[in-house]
Parts: sequence; C-alpha cells; structure tokens
Amino acid sequence: MSEQTGSARASDKAARPFLYVVVCAAGVAEGVGGLIDAALARGWEVGAIATPVAMGGFFDVPAVEARTGRPVRSAWRTPADPRPFPAPDAVVVAPATFNTINKWAAGLADTLAVATLCEACGLGVPVAVLPCVADALARHPAYRESLARLRGMGVRFGDPYPGEPGEDGGRPEFGWERALDLVERR
Repeated sequence: MSEQTGSARASDKAARPFLYVVVCAAGVAEGVGGLIDAALARGWEVGAIATPVAMGGFFDVPAVEARTGRPVRSAWRTPADPRPFPAPDAVVVAPATFNTINKWAAGLADTLAVATLCEACGLGVPVAVLPCVADALARHPAYRESLARLRGMGVRFGDPYPGEPGEDGGRPEFGWERALDLVERR
C-alpha cells in the first residue's frame, strides 16, 4: 500500500460521518434546523435534500444552507456536475409525508428525495423516518402496506406525528432528535 493511500484511509476514518436529511412538505418542516443542529452537535456532517414541494416555503432554505455549509438539493445534477455530498453513512427522513412514504415503498423514484431513499435502502445505509401523516391518511390501506414494506427493508420508524392540535389547542413537539436516536442505534 502506498503512503498516499494509507494517509487517505487514515483521514477518511478521522472524518465525521455524513448524514442526509430528507425534508418533505409538512408544516413541521420549518423546525428542521433543530434536527440539523442536534446532528452537528452529535458529530455528524449534514447535507439536506428536499422534495420539490418542500422547497416552496415549508422551511428556511438559506438558514439550512448556512447551518450545513452546503446547498439544499432538490433536483438531479447533470453528469458533468460534481457530487455536492459524499456518500451517506445514514439517512433521516423528517418530516416524512404520506406521499413520500408511499412512493418510496413502491419504488417510484420520481424526485431526487425519493430516489435517494430508494438507493439508500439498496446500499444498506441505515434510514430513520419520522412520519408526519394525518390520522385519516394513516388509516389508508396503501399507507399501512407501505410501512410494512419499508420496515421489512430495515427502515426504522419513530412514532407517527399527526400534527393535530390537542384539547388545549397546542400541537405536540415534533421529536426531531428521535430520528438521530433511531439511526445511531446499532
């Protein structure tokens, strides 16, 4: 082994693990900065990938880019473009919507976000999901089948978050850090 190859491997081991955060279009997406801050504090480097709809005002894209030091990705790159992120060591989907979960389970990789999730499962990369799905949609048979299929693929799920106001009118906290607990579980 050459000295250069050995040095490259040593520096790779010293590098921080890389986390992809996939953001879907749900109202709680505005709080994704809390997940990113927690991941950074736990020693992860982070890159964000958003569904096209989520890019339309569901979260503060410039703030996420400032936190991660990288562009938020939503569209495929051309073959001539460099890869903006290294390969992931883990992926978190938060919030994960009804649409994204069902497309992912069916292998319908029509957006960069869903294609990334399909590929991560194929590569054996740990994936954690925090669903944000209304109770009525969560009762749909296709959704239940999608959850079963993804669990069978090794995807780790946090408790569902319906986002419905409680009796006091307030909404419960979205458990952002739970995604990190799930993905860091061995």
